[in-house]
Amino acid sequence: MENNKKIENNKIKTTFNKIEKLLELDKIKEKWAEYAFTDKAKQQIWDAEPFLSETELGLRLAETTEARLLIENAGNPPLVSFEGIDDLVLVARKGGCLNAEQLENIRVALVAVRRLKDYLNRCKQYVASLPYYDENFDALDDVREMIQLQIRNGRVDDYASKLLRSLRADIEHAELKMREKADAVMKANKECMSDSFSLQLLKIDEENEERRILYSLSGMVADAADTMEQNARMMEKLDFIFSKGKLSLEYGCTKPRINTDRYIRLKDGRHPLMDRDTCVPLQFEIGKGIYGIVITGPNTGGKTVAIKTVALCCMMAQCGLHVPCAEADICMNSNFLCDIGDGQNISENLSTFSAHITNVLDILKKVNKDSLVIMDELGSGTDPAEGMGIAVAILDELKKSGALFLVTTHYPEVKQYAEREEGIVNARMTFDKESLKPLYNLVIGEAGESCAFYIARRLGMPVSMLRRAAKEAYGQGGDKTGRDEKERITQLLLESGLQENSADATDDDIKKEYVPKIQKKKVRVNNQAEADKFVLGDSVMVYPDKKKCAIRWNANSFLTVR
Repeated sequence: MENNKKIENNKIKTTFNKIEKLLELDKIKEKWAEYAFTDKAKQQIWDAEPFLSETELGLRLAETTEARLLIENAGNPPLVSFEGIDDLVLVARKGGCLNAEQLENIRVALVAVRRLKDYLNRCKQYVASLPYYDENFDALDDVREMIQLQIRNGRVDDYASKLLRSLRADIEHAELKMREKADAVMKANKECMSDSFSLQLLKIDEENEERRILYSLSGMVADAADTMEQNARMMEKLDFIFSKGKLSLEYGCTKPRINTDRYIRLKDGRHPLMDRDTCVPLQFEIGKGIYGIVITGPNTGGKTVAIKTVALCCMMAQCGLHVPCAEADICMNSNFLCDIGDGQNISENLSTFSAHITNVLDILKKVNKDSLVIMDELGSGTDPAEGMGIAVAILDELKKSGALFLVTTHYPEVKQYAEREEGIVNARMTFDKESLKPLYNLVIGEAGESCAFYIARRLGMPVSMLRRAAKEAYGQGGDKTGRDEKERITQLLLESGLQENSADATDDDIKKEYVPKIQKKKVRVNNQAEADKFVLGDSVMVYPDKKKCAIRWNANSFLTVR
């Protein structure tokens, strides 16, 4: 039973890691981890997943909000890494003796705790509960002061005890005396050796006194081991919390409102990895009777970025982070299900279409009424007619599940499906027909056009080709919307900025450009008739050197020139 649960948890973790990469949450975590100091906080960032408890999520978001408030008003907190401190405390707890350098590291850590307590104390003037974490810290002032008094510059200080000071004074005196006698070493060798033996005894006494002091300080650290460990855990906890506040400031985020009513609204939403100065803000809303949105529009129009922005903002919010929006109201989701990219895998012999269908089937196994589903280029990678049918079938299944879903497509039939189905609406990405550039604005409630005919004409495709393309695209006698062929072609030409009877609407041809031709090798033929025209002694010009030569017979009776 225990093993089965572990296997299931591993499968869920693997699935989440895959979706995290598709939505680029992993790149957000890379930036987020840069704002943490401690290894434990960094690991907590990499392990972060969406909360499923509304109460827990509310607490985590409140932490992020308060952390940002304190940073904005009081600056960054003096957080440090306690790396290695736990090991030193463990040595002391087991009765070991810490050296002077290790004890100085303990002192530095306690100084950091004192500074953090002071920072939190100053922040109590703001309306927040985070500053009261100071009560969970103990700077162990007596231990810190004792180490500071007895350890200096990586060694036991002369004034650590009266005995040590006296011993070091005697050692200094003995060494001075030996140096004075060094000039007469040959005459007073025995006396010098005697002084050295006195000196060795003094150094042994010095070492013993130093060891006594180090053991005494290590004992103080051992007695405070539990408090030291508590300080380290709280430092790591605050490091994680403040890293969320720093990330919020970095991306210009805001605290989202959280609901369980299956409603999402983003005002001026942005993908956090895009340049804030050039990114066109996204206006998005789903829920309150609308469960699915079908987004259409030209290629490179921002459809994929739009659906990824929505899903990423929702995931960030559910991980307890602020979101890059002016305002956000986000529902909790039981899981995030995605099919983005072609997914082609040569090693597993999966084509683009096979990969899509594999992902879709996996999504349909996991989807429920609390899921958020995003699918890019629905039904692509196969025969258009069959792909369209599969796309509609998938949308039907998603609608039955009650999940919220966003899909992108180019199929006009899917747009028509969205128009007639209750709870599903079309949306389009705007496009500037003058500059032929996408505007990246999402308009919900309107179906978009691919603009293929318009773009093709603006780029120089002849009207005759457009007319032929329209006929093939919309069939004999009329298209799915009920307009006859001639009416539809006329409409397409109008949308392309042309009229059939206009001067521009002539059956112009594509102007051919010069292209180098292949030069075939010339085949030389022995033409006796040509040779018979010449007789011995005739003067001829031989190419390519243009030399004049006389015709003669050679030894083999062949006509040659010289």
